[in-house]
Amino acid sequence: MTENQLREQICRMAKSMFDRGLTGGSSGNISARTEDGGLLVSPTGSTFGALDPANLSRFDANGVQIGGHKPTKEMNLHQAFYDTRSSAGAVVHLQSCHSVARSLLKDVDPDNFLPPLTAYSIMRLGKVKLLPYYRPGDPAMGDAVRGLAGKRSAVMLAAHGPVVAAKDVEAAVYAIEELEETAKLSMLVRGYDVNLLTPEQISDVVTHFNVEWED
Repeated sequence: MTENQLREQICRMAKSMFDRGLTGGSSGNISARTEDGGLLVSPTGSTFGALDPANLSRFDANGVQIGGHKPTKEMNLHQAFYDTRSSAGAVVHLQSCHSVARSLLKDVDPDNFLPPLTAYSIMRLGKVKLLPYYRPGDPAMGDAVRGLAGKRSAVMLAAHGPVVAAKDVEAAVYAIEELEETAKLSMLVRGYDVNLLTPEQISDVVTHFNVEWED
């Protein structure tokens, strides 16, 4: 994929998420690796509904900005994933409603944020780590991700939003959509006596699809 194609893809998929209400206003940010090892990043204050391919922040392989507008204030958060996960080709961060709602519940397991309701969240996300609340733009968010030593591809920032790293833009978008849909499902069935996937079923999915699943 050429850089121009990647720029177009970032903006097209960001608009798709915006149009479906996964993030609103000027919330959310997205980044992707370029072929030369640099990054394309959504600018600060921009909306997923109208990203301009020409205005994406452009960084070289040394992390020096060489073009575009000023990047998102969550740049350190994105960089933390790239620094700790060599497989990361894209990072998406949203302020999606149902995942944020679930992060506010007091009985959520911080080491495994999503309950095992379907195989798909396990396949696309592995275990999602719930991190504490940080002020938006706080560099400590990046430090918290680095503290995971690359063991998680997805985290949930309490009272803020999910962040997912994947091999490319498409995979990252599909994964974060799965995170939000699973969080939504968990809120819909909350208070009901539901049949969660059993440990044996989870193990089968993890083994069959070669999922990163830290104990």
